[in-house]
Amino acid sequence: MVSQEQRRRQLAREKFLRQQQRRTAARRKSRTRNSVIASVLGVVVIGSVALYTTGVMKNDKKDDKANASADVTPSASATSKAPDPCEKPAKGSVKKLSWKKEPAMTIDTSAKYTMKLATTCGDIDVALKAAAAPHTANSFDFLAGKGFFDHTKCHRLTTNGIYVLQCGDPTGTGTGGPGYTIPDENLKDKSLKGNVYPAGTVAMANTGQKHTGGSQFFLVYQDSQLPPNYTPFGTVSEAGMKVLKKIAAAGENTGAGDGAPNATVVINKATVTKS
Repeated sequence: MVSQEQRRRQLAREKFLRQQQRRTAARRKSRTRNSVIASVLGVVVIGSVALYTTGVMKNDKKDDKANASADVTPSASATSKAPDPCEKPAKGSVKKLSWKKEPAMTIDTSAKYTMKLATTCGDIDVALKAAAAPHTANSFDFLAGKGFFDHTKCHRLTTNGIYVLQCGDPTGTGTGGPGYTIPDENLKDKSLKGNVYPAGTVAMANTGQKHTGGSQFFLVYQDSQLPPNYTPFGTVSEAGMKVLKKIAAAGENTGAGDGAPNATVVINKATVTKS
């Protein structure tokens, strides 16, 4: 029969052996885990090196090429303006013309008139409403005949709330005009419903006061909510609408929805013809 002291020593020895076994097993498990981690890290490092040699170096070459040509063609970025879809303006300069009073009425209000804007972005044909807006149509016939609009830049594009391209200012600042003003006309045109100027409308810009139209006008490329305070005097052709939408798609330069168009929109020549 084992004494109490012998039993105590036996139990202590067995406990020690169990502790040793657990420690040995833990060390073996740790070595196995470390081997697996090392293998995984090895794969990651190799994969990274492969990506670096095949991808990053390729991009570096592209960057080097871009840097080498940066002085010639700036690279596009998130803040860059859209590419210019239009051609270079024709040679020539804006004429500095001004008159003290509205020209005498010379158009035939029973005839049909078409205004052609030959722009750097394409031709925009406008059917004038000579009978409904005779003063306006007559003024455009007069100004076009004098070359007033030739080489002028369309200075404003709106892309938020209202959707128009504004032109007709020889100074390109939004403050220019022919020196005279014409009366508001055709403000009850049947096309203006619910204070909406439909796409394709050509209307006069003004100062916000009555009868202050001059030479500036706007072309609506998408239905726009506006009070009926701007003389609607023409309608853009289907082909002209495609040109307008191309200009609009290039955006404006502020990013806020109202600024100069990114497209270089210059009226090379404006003509009004009777048919």
